[in-house]
Amino acid sequence: MRCPFCNTEDDRVVDSRSCRDGQAIRRRRECTRCNQRFTTYEYIEHAPLTVIKRDGNREPFDRSKLQAKIELACYKTSVSSDRIEELMDQVESELGNRAEREVPSKQIGELVMEGLKDLHDVAYVRFASVYRQFKDRQDFVRELEQLST
Repeated sequence: MRCPFCNTEDDRVVDSRSCRDGQAIRRRRECTRCNQRFTTYEYIEHAPLTVIKRDGNREPFDRSKLQAKIELACYKTSVSSDRIEELMDQVESELGNRAEREVPSKQIGELVMEGLKDLHDVAYVRFASVYRQFKDRQDFVRELEQLST
């Protein structure tokens, strides 16, 4: 691993631990030349996941896009960034455990809504309103009624 401070490739691992529910390894490293410490992450490399959009188009799964949508739903709520990260890890792990390498966006949306339902009611309804394309007030009322049962 190349040191980000002095660009030397000689370092030693100071500490290793599992993170992201066992899906990654976090390593603390120390450069043997400049003695600076830095962190690296190792991930299991999965076959690329393709998302099938509503219109039939296909595009590569983009974690940052998922994060942006979840953060938007959680804007000005009590949901912490750590909880959002956990939800994204949970969704990504669920998708990675499937045999299919192509997943409809509908399934991703359902996984996110399932997770948001447990995190925060307002975030859940916000996400559902966009995901399910609410047309009017009745759509919101129906969703709120289902949420309270």
